[in-house]
Amino acid sequence: MTRRFHLLVSGRVDLDERQLYPCSNREWSCNWLVQDDAPAGRCFSCRLTRRKPDADDTIALEKLAKTEEAKRRLILQLSDLGLPITPWDAREGGLGFDLLSSLSDGSRVVIGHSRGIITIDLAESLDDRREALRVRLGEPYRTILGHLRHEVGHYFQNVLITDEATWARCRELFGDERTSYQDALKHHYSVGAPADWHTRFISEYATMHPWEDFAETFAHYLHITGTLQTAAVLGVHLDAAVSPVRTADVKPRESYEEQSIERLLEDWEWMSEAFNRINRSMGFGDLYPFDIVGPVEEKLAFVHAIVTAAPLSFAEQYALARADEGEHG
Repeated sequence: MTRRFHLLVSGRVDLDERQLYPCSNREWSCNWLVQDDAPAGRCFSCRLTRRKPDADDTIALEKLAKTEEAKRRLILQLSDLGLPITPWDAREGGLGFDLLSSLSDGSRVVIGHSRGIITIDLAESLDDRREALRVRLGEPYRTILGHLRHEVGHYFQNVLITDEATWARCRELFGDERTSYQDALKHHYSVGAPADWHTRFISEYATMHPWEDFAETFAHYLHITGTLQTAAVLGVHLDAAVSPVRTADVKPRESYEEQSIERLLEDWEWMSEAFNRINRSMGFGDLYPFDIVGPVEEKLAFVHAIVTAAPLSFAEQYALARADEGEHG
């Protein structure tokens, strides 16, 4: 990935003695390029989609385009973090996406993760539907990108934690994920979150089960690092000279791989407060309506540790993806 826009000339881009072509899903708004030997002419992100609406379901496919845009943003961020992605059709348990619409034929589509496959209901790309669900469930935040970041947290919990010592620390922080999920689900939706949930968890949903606590924390790690990266690329920083409480400028970084969790969260504390104020000045709610308390900081520190311990260079990621593609032709 060059992370740059390129001008198509005669339907292709000549780059470093390579010829790149538009993804075959360009008609559905995919703007990624592929080499001429890409399977089915689809980009890496599009090939991760295992199931999608039927070709004649044009309304659902329009919603698919918006969801695929969010997915490309997710895949790009995972690549920036150096996280390994094994495609669903290369190995059992590899990452894949079922992007379906509950509005197509009335069938229920449950957002979730199972054995590497993330299912998203395209109907949630409709603002009114998603907002109604957000209000009904009492959530401060609900977006397609948020769903994707949460569900991919389930995937990476099993990918990044590979030894007993790390699992033991994970269970110490988040709880034992081997406890009954169905019992926890039933309890959560009948009783609700503990009254003091905000003293230990990032969200009410995180209280339901250790799996959900990890996934919610992982999603917030992606929210935080992704937003700080964007701010850094745009040159946004906070000047200490105009603040009565800051003694140093706040300059977000494109990458926090070599920074401590304390530095990451200190930058985020000031930047998120600034973003919240900007939102309020437009009459919107806070951009980041969450409190990061001590126990949540510990959980984010754990996620930061396992993410920064696992990065692959882009060359390594590309070689891995090509090797996986070779396994399945």
